[in-house]
Amino acid sequence: MTERLLQFIWQFQYFNAGELRTEQGDPVSIIAAGKYNTNQGPDFLQAKIKIGDTLWAGNVELHIRTSDWNKHSHQNDSNYNNVILHVVWQNDIAVENSTLPLLVLENRISSLLIEKYKSFMEQQGFIPCAAGLQSVSEIIWLTWKDRLLVERMQRKAAVITGQLFPRSNNHWEEVCWWLVARNFGIKINADAFEAVARSISINILAKHKNSIHQLEAMLFGQAGLLECDFEESYPVMLKKEYAFLSKKYSLKPVTVPVHFLRMRPSSFPTVRLAQLAAFIYQSSHLFSQVLESKNVKEIIKLFEVTANDYWHYHYRFDERAAYLPKKVGQDSINVFIINSLAPLLFAYDNYHHQQKNKDKVMDWLQELAPEKNAITKAFCSYGVLNKSAFDSQALLELKSMYCDVKKCLDCAIGNNLLKYIKK
Repeated sequence: MTERLLQFIWQFQYFNAGELRTEQGDPVSIIAAGKYNTNQGPDFLQAKIKIGDTLWAGNVELHIRTSDWNKHSHQNDSNYNNVILHVVWQNDIAVENSTLPLLVLENRISSLLIEKYKSFMEQQGFIPCAAGLQSVSEIIWLTWKDRLLVERMQRKAAVITGQLFPRSNNHWEEVCWWLVARNFGIKINADAFEAVARSISINILAKHKNSIHQLEAMLFGQAGLLECDFEESYPVMLKKEYAFLSKKYSLKPVTVPVHFLRMRPSSFPTVRLAQLAAFIYQSSHLFSQVLESKNVKEIIKLFEVTANDYWHYHYRFDERAAYLPKKVGQDSINVFIINSLAPLLFAYDNYHHQQKNKDKVMDWLQELAPEKNAITKAFCSYGVLNKSAFDSQALLELKSMYCDVKKCLDCAIGNNLLKYIKK
């Protein structure tokens, strides 16, 4: 038994509540178990419990053993003055003369429930409850996925409003540029691409957005990719452009390196930077367009760009390759929307205390194709549906924020698999 499991059992009343009596001998009727408290103070607030002939309203505190009350110094803490019932797993002290009613649950909780929870905690597989996933109804999955998705977006939005937005001097377009650039870098070069974006403000980019060569010169130069002695005329020209622009705007290459190792050529940072330059060349006031968009198809169209002609025959400078236009693929576009624009719109609505853009994001994610990776494929192997980006984002949140840290008692799926096991 753990204190968190005992709290879970009390919260959902997963114990035999027939003929309850305190250790002092008074009958107990639980009218309302109280609201689970995750902050300082008693475990449950605003409970209503009839003890003897008196209906009490107040708080409930839970412990594994009765003696834990004094061990935790609650007797000296005014936060516990309004506790009306002390609930414990085991009673290890005499309480006949205690003024605080004590309820012991040791013999009222199913051993099967405890063993099931123990098996979850000891499970070393993909997720603790994998074997029981197919028994969970679709309606529970739908409701839980909706909450998981919102939690994921809100968690990412908190980083934007708490860190990125203040650093941008409260400039939403600038934050949008940083986030989009970061995701053009994919996972391995995300930090480097964001550093490049932060080093070149959108005001500077706007002055040169009609010249794809100058845009490429700034992006490649800031990424430290124009420092070689090139043979081909195109990179030589970019290097000259960068020398001029870096002096004009006092630009210095970022210190975060870009990486090529163990990457497919189509994902090389050179290709992705060239695509990013093409995106800047074709877009204008991106965040404003996102706010005004009516559907996700309009957003997808914004990202449908192809790197300039030089890159049809190259993956790296001075290394000619077979002809292949370097067009941004649909999977990449989905990533930009999911990881950049969706949390940004949540952050924007949170800042302005509104809901309309959040609702738009939820609709977008139901239209976008699902992400297919090791995690989503594993869930699918256990019969869990992954039909859209809405599903896959929820499953990724479930895995990282609940399953991996074994927060089964806070998970709707774990709760469902435990709730029918009563004494």
